[in-house]
Amino acid sequence: MGFDTSGLLPLSDALQGMLDQLACCCDTEQVPLPHALGRVLAADIASPLSVPPFDNAAMDGYAVRLADLATGTPLIMAGKAFAGQPYQGEWPAGHCVRIMTGAPVPEGTDAVVMQEETRADGDKIAFLVPPIPGQNIRRRGEDIREGASVLSSGTRLTPRELPLLASLGIATMPVHRPLRVAIFSTGDELKPVGTPLAHGDIYDSNRYGVKAMLARLGCECLDLGIIPDDPAQLRAAFQQADREADALITTGGVSVGEADFTKQLLEELGEIGFWKLAIKPGKPFAFGRLPNAWFFGLPGNPVSAMVTFDQLVQPALAKLAGQQFERPLQLQAIASEPLKKAPGRLDFQRGILRMGPDGLEVRSTGSQDSAVFSSLSRANCYIILERERGRVAAGETVTVEPFGGLLL
Repeated sequence: MGFDTSGLLPLSDALQGMLDQLACCCDTEQVPLPHALGRVLAADIASPLSVPPFDNAAMDGYAVRLADLATGTPLIMAGKAFAGQPYQGEWPAGHCVRIMTGAPVPEGTDAVVMQEETRADGDKIAFLVPPIPGQNIRRRGEDIREGASVLSSGTRLTPRELPLLASLGIATMPVHRPLRVAIFSTGDELKPVGTPLAHGDIYDSNRYGVKAMLARLGCECLDLGIIPDDPAQLRAAFQQADREADALITTGGVSVGEADFTKQLLEELGEIGFWKLAIKPGKPFAFGRLPNAWFFGLPGNPVSAMVTFDQLVQPALAKLAGQQFERPLQLQAIASEPLKKAPGRLDFQRGILRMGPDGLEVRSTGSQDSAVFSSLSRANCYIILERERGRVAAGETVTVEPFGGLLL
């Protein structure tokens, strides 16, 4: 796979190395608009019509011809036009048409004068402010021209895109099938939620975070549960995932302990891309592939699992699903308190970002230990501290990345 497994791989190199190898693996299917939320477009969408489809009034008021206003005398109201009920009568010289927002403007209209700039005396309308040509008229195709590209392949459809498609009369669209992702947790110490804990046991929590994030990404999840530290059972789980899924995500079992068999099985059944990253938290993150499925091994510590999923697995799954992925917004903020940091690894500390009197400021959520999940649950952003950076003094500028839709 072309990766150097020795040393610690920088995050940017790891991410680019993965993306260079991945390609969309999801076939195309047609879905109706009501079922398209969260799906990824598999083709560009061109508009079948112009929007708006006709010249229409942008205000309640009066449709006029500028020539009729030249004398400054009041005009006689010839009739009314409503949205869905265009004016279709005669429009003789010296007349105007009462018109409502969204109604088609009668042929020959030069402007729509808002009603607040007029004075009515029966059917005689005086115009208090001289209009300019085109005033308060939405022209045909002003928003979208017929045939224009409106959405590109790879767009994930959100509540912002569905009304757009509906406004164009598009009832069905080509999308990629959902990505199928198998997951399991490893470790003899893990126990299901709701069962009593013996001494040395902990509850399996990572799987719930991974499943929730996969749901946010629109993936189909094959949950294989908790797999004990047993080579035979782990092999069976790997093989099932390889048969039934496009990708496998495990949590735990990717460090260097004697009972961590994941690396051994991945070498036996497939191949390893890389194993250790120069980031904190999340150093023991693994990437590789099985004969049919890609493999992502998350660390067992809960914060490490969430951070590596967010920063590495999310963009990788997007590419497998055929989605255009945009890196999250990063901003500059002032550290409102000192931050502990040792040089050597890119650090994703958990912080609370807010607007202070002099601009954005950020503070830590407390302990940054990768096993302290409350540090993530209280946060609304990452404080990203560069690999070679040391301790941060209060008042220094730091890079922050507000949490996106995956974690909010």
